[in-house]
Amino acid sequence: MRFRLTPRETSFYDMFAASADNIVTGSKLLMELLGADTAGRAEIAERMRAAEHAGDDATHAIFHQLNSSFITPFDREDIYSLASSLDDIMDFMEEAVDLVVLYNVEDLPKGVEQQIEVLARAAELTAEAMPNLRTMDNLTEYWIEVNRLENQADQIHRKLLAHLFNGKYDAIEVLKLKQIVDVLEEAADAFEHVANTVETIAVKES
Repeated sequence: MRFRLTPRETSFYDMFAASADNIVTGSKLLMELLGADTAGRAEIAERMRAAEHAGDDATHAIFHQLNSSFITPFDREDIYSLASSLDDIMDFMEEAVDLVVLYNVEDLPKGVEQQIEVLARAAELTAEAMPNLRTMDNLTEYWIEVNRLENQADQIHRKLLAHLFNGKYDAIEVLKLKQIVDVLEEAADAFEHVANTVETIAVKES
C-alpha cells in the first residue's frame, strides 16, 4: 500500500460496511419472498422499504461526510461512485419486491430463485469485502467472484426471458414478470459496479 504522510478520515470504512450489511438484510428479505404467501409478501415489502430507507440514510451520511472532510481515505469520485452503487443495489432489490406485491403476482417463474440466490451470495461477498478497504488486502478474489456471479446472473436472466416468451403466459403477465426479472438483473449489474469500483480503488492505492 502507498505510504501516506497525512492522516485519513476512517469513518468512511465503517459507513461502507454498514451499507453493505444492510444489503445483506435486503437479500435475506428477497429469499423470504420466495416462500411467502400474499399477506406475507406485503409484510416483507414493508420491511424491505424500511431497509431501503436505512440504505438511503447510510448513503446520505457518506455524502455528508465526503462534503465535510478535507482528507479522505481514497479519491472522492471513487467514494461517491462506491456509495452510489451500493445504494443502487438496495433500490433495485426494493423495487423488485414492491413490483411483486403491486402486480399481485401469485407464482414467480422458475429461475427467479436462482437470480435471488446469486444476489444473496454477492451480498455476502460485498459485506465481507468492505472492511478490507482499510488495508486493501484480500480483495482480488472478491471482485473476480462477483464478476463471475454477474455472468451467471446474465445467463439465468436470458433463460428466464426465453421461458417468459415461450407462449405459456398471457401478454400482460409477461410484461409484469419481465419487469421483475429485469430489475433483479439490474441488481446483479449493480453488484458488479461495486466490485469494479473496489478494483479501481485498489489499483490506485497499490
